Amino acid sequence: MDSILIIGAGAAGSVAAKKCAMNRDVFAKIHLASRTLEKCLKVQKECATPITVSQVDADDVSQVVALIEEKRPDLVLNMALPYQDLPVMDACLETGVHYMDTANYEPRDEARYSYTWQWAYHDRFKDRGIMAVLGCGFDPGVISIFCAYAQRHLFDEIHYIDIVDCNDGQHGKAFATNFNPEINIREVTQRGKYWKEGSWIEIDPMSVSCMIDYPEVGPRKSYLIYHEEEESLVLNIKGLKQIRFWMTFSDNYLKHLEVLQNVGLTRIDPVVYKGVEIVPLEFLKQLLPEPSSLAENYTGKTSIGAIMRGVKDGRQEACFMYNVCDHAQTYREIGAQAVSYTTGVPAATGAMMVMKGLWSGTGVFNVEQLPPEPFIEELARQGLPWHVRKIDPRSYKELFETA
Repeated sequence: MDSILIIGAGAAGSVAAKKCAMNRDVFAKIHLASRTLEKCLKVQKECATPITVSQVDADDVSQVVALIEEKRPDLVLNMALPYQDLPVMDACLETGVHYMDTANYEPRDEARYSYTWQWAYHDRFKDRGIMAVLGCGFDPGVISIFCAYAQRHLFDEIHYIDIVDCNDGQHGKAFATNFNPEINIREVTQRGKYWKEGSWIEIDPMSVSCMIDYPEVGPRKSYLIYHEEEESLVLNIKGLKQIRFWMTFSDNYLKHLEVLQNVGLTRIDPVVYKGVEIVPLEFLKQLLPEPSSLAENYTGKTSIGAIMRGVKDGRQEACFMYNVCDHAQTYREIGAQAVSYTTGVPAATGAMMVMKGLWSGTGVFNVEQLPPEPFIEELARQGLPWHVRKIDPRSYKELFETA
């Protein structure tokens, strides 16, 4: 296998394309397609080696099928919005091509993240003799693979997982989102939830918080929200008793978000304005800075990882497996801010696993179901080094005693 089709040329998709272009020993042929051709042409100019580009509407299965039949890729890497997951999967089924994405499907008219729609494709992909790899970004993606690695090598059983995500960067804008504004705002305004002792516990948005000490960043206030990898990890991590997801938000971000919610600009149901039906959140997206435009002046770091507690050889153990990424450094390397980088690099790395045959099978897989060792070894080579350190649970007492 040597040919890849990447769909989506946004902030993360452009990183994935550029990283693939830096690894021509794996990706001999690279084609980038997006609804907006101008974005593809910009990425094409910035790639280290030549790629081809075209326009495609990823909502239209027939257009994606036609593009796959023309370019004949071995793998389709879907870097478009979660709304497009099912149409692209349908096109891969029709053409018999492997599929990979970074975020699970979400319907446009409901802020509900679930793998159930994509898991329902398992038998059809298996019968077609192809594989679909779901959630190969950072979280989900790298974090899930960290958990799989820890399950194999660091614990006999993992009982507690706290996924912690801090962006301590500064971009100088009054209000902006680090990835697609629609998806970001839908994600953080929905009700939070976490899994404990076999049940999902729901909470009001941003109603639970605590201070968490992030490597190379320090203590930051973090909020308990729901995130999609929890849904699959509860099925794939042996002995799990609880899993939660925490994310940092600045006071400035939360202030703006509250105002936007109060005036109705985060609504996803249509309203009629001067006889035209518009979705307020889609309109807001057009007013906010493009995430890729933040890169040039971004400073600070992201610090993302999984704090895990469990049993090894009969002893209680706790560890922190994480990555720290510098915004200014990723801009110097590839012209991207760290949030885009930490999504696009894992996607390109996962694509390498499929192309090399290190990840194989038929059906639909979440990344933690696949061998973690070759992925994390390659991930470090591609620019995202990872670290494991044992921790004293007393150092994270506030986290462990919250909620």
